[in-house]
This record gives sequence, C-alpha cells and structure tokens, in this order.
Amino acid sequence: MKTQDMLTGVDERLSSATSLEQVSEETKIRVEALNLWYGDVQALFDISINLHARRISAFIGPSGCGKSTFLRTLNRMNDLIDNVRIRGKVVIDGADIYSDSVDVVSLRRNVGMIFQKSNPFPKTVYENVAYGQRLLGVRDRRVLDEIVERSLRQAALWDEVKDRLEEPALSLSGGQMQRLCIARALAVEPEILLMDEPSSALDPIATAKIEELIVELKQKYTIIIVTHNMQQAARVSDVTAFFYLGRLIEVGETRKIFTSPEKKQTEEYITGRFG
Repeated sequence: MKTQDMLTGVDERLSSATSLEQVSEETKIRVEALNLWYGDVQALFDISINLHARRISAFIGPSGCGKSTFLRTLNRMNDLIDNVRIRGKVVIDGADIYSDSVDVVSLRRNVGMIFQKSNPFPKTVYENVAYGQRLLGVRDRRVLDEIVERSLRQAALWDEVKDRLEEPALSLSGGQMQRLCIARALAVEPEILLMDEPSSALDPIATAKIEELIVELKQKYTIIIVTHNMQQAARVSDVTAFFYLGRLIEVGETRKIFTSPEKKQTEEYITGRFG
C-alpha cells in the first residue's frame, strides 16, 4: 500500500481533534539509555525517547523487534518475568519508576495497560469496571455506580451495555470486551494508557470503533500504542517510533515518518521492503 494511502484521513482526524501545535509539549515520560536483558539475551539497546502528554504515540516495527517489551517497561510489567534485568532510566512526571521507593501497584494504577487479547474477568459487566475501585476500598454503591457509568461512557460502551450491566462480561462481543477492558482501566483514573495491539484480533468495524475511541481519549490521557498495522499508526497517532532488532531507529511526527523518514531502514520498512 502506498504511503499516501496510509495517511488518508490523518489530516481530517487531527483537525477534528487537537492539532499538533495545540497539543501540550509537556514531557510526560522520559526514557534514557534503557537496556533490557532476558537472562543473557539483550532485547533492548540504549533506548532514549521523550513522550509528551496528551499525544498518541505509535510504536511500529517487525515482530520481535522489542516494541511490546519496551511498552512493558513503562509500567514495570516486565518485573513479572523471571531473569529480566534492566539498566537505564524511565522517568514519569519527574520520578524514576525503577527507584526502590516506587510503589509498583500505584504505578500500574497510573499507567494502565490494555492487552492484545481482551481479558475481562469472569464477572458481570458492572463488576469488571468496579473491580479496581473496590480494591481501593470504595464500597458506596452510588459512588461505584457513577464511576462505572462514567468509565463506560468514556470507553464509548455505555449505550450498548447500560441494560446489560448484570450480565457476564464474557457474553459481550470481542470489540465490546476490548472496550470494557479500556473502561476497567479508566475506572481507576490513570494518566497514561499503554495499548499492546488493542485491535489486532478484531473485525474492521470493531477496529474502527477502537481507533475512534483512542483519538477521543487523547484529550485527557497520554496514549502509547504498539501496532503491526501501519495504516492504523498513520490514522490515529501524532508521533510514530520505528523499532528494529531491539533498537529505536527513528521517532518523529507521524506524517513526517510516513512521508519523509530520515533513516533508510525506516523507509524500507514503511514501503514494505522488509518486515
């Protein structure tokens, strides 16, 4: 597919949302010389990048190039994997998240994660969204009702499930379950949303709804999305970063990356010569 075809709709989306010039230039996440090993195998090499508040940043690159591994470093999900070793800094709002003083539970509440495959709990729709707030000690039903409705509205799901709140979440369609997982993450009021291939298992109609939702959510949240779909990166993101063999090859505004990349490797990947 031609690069220009990938960019169809980008200008329209950006003009209907916040323009790049209007988006905050506040650095939300600063990564400095980040290296990661799985045992003796190095998976990430000297990654340095600044990610700005209320922008959508897309990570692209071939399978196995380190995109998802890097995404998981931003809320320390790699801590759950044995024999992982990290060197470097990840600074969010001025605090190094790998400091010994960091409360990892609070970190992951602030930096929510949406996985490739929707993973609703075997509970009702209502209880899926209320779950995080219940863990935080909220018991007032009226408060929980408000949180559940607000979160489902933010996830563009309320109108579809408002009469099904007591039904099992697993009875929803695939696209609805993924938006439910987004609502569940939003319910604990994060500032950052990490999305790892959030629509790869969905049909085109459900994918379009997820993409529209992502663009809407950037008004309030900093969003980072890993995607193998370059058309998706072109459609929804403000910034695109290209990864290859565990290295960050190039990062820049999406239109520039897709029309005039600086690195030959980026151009070859964008134009389909490999990957």
